[in-house]
Amino acid sequence: MIRVLIVDDQAMVREGFSVLLGAMPGIEVVGEAEDGRRAVAEVARLRPDVVLMDVRMPHMNGLEATREIVAADSGTKVLILTTYDLDEYVYRALRAGASGFLLKDASAERLAEGVRVVASGEALLAPTVTKRLLTEFSKIGSVHTNPHERIEELTERESEVLVLVAQGLSNGEIAAHLVVAESTVKTHVGRVLVKLGLRDRTQAVVFAYEEGLVRPGA
Repeated sequence: MIRVLIVDDQAMVREGFSVLLGAMPGIEVVGEAEDGRRAVAEVARLRPDVVLMDVRMPHMNGLEATREIVAADSGTKVLILTTYDLDEYVYRALRAGASGFLLKDASAERLAEGVRVVASGEALLAPTVTKRLLTEFSKIGSVHTNPHERIEELTERESEVLVLVAQGLSNGEIAAHLVVAESTVKTHVGRVLVKLGLRDRTQAVVFAYEEGLVRPGA
């Protein structure tokens, strides 16, 4: 059972998502929070698997709350909810450690799928949206002119896999592209994350763009 905490400053939105997710098999809504400060406290208390996090909220916004939740290293994944797919805060939240994002008008099935994907440790970033986000907001991050020294620790194949991950390809798609087994791709991805000190695939995407391994719009 995947335990979910819903965070939004609008009660009707929280109730709506709670009803939608509560009807889905394998998912349990364990709590709600009306702002980021309360969300951080509820994560510490309830230890949910996934937090559905709104962006703009009073007292503490979703970005700040995401940063604190990730820093606590509780294992809780954060899935950002936003009205716009080109939201400045979305990019910043991804850099803070969120595992992906969904639009608030997503269907119940898409919402449940997103929760399951994030809970399993994968990133929820559609390829087209990834490119648009990073093209628009890569200037927010500190793009490095010199490659990070940890990149030198990657093998040629690991570097290739990192670029394909940054382009939004799934493990299955990468396996087909490289003509290798999907399990081999998973191994490469795991080694890339360890060598670069990254939390998940989402941070790998941001890292690759900021280090210039993939260019916005490419």
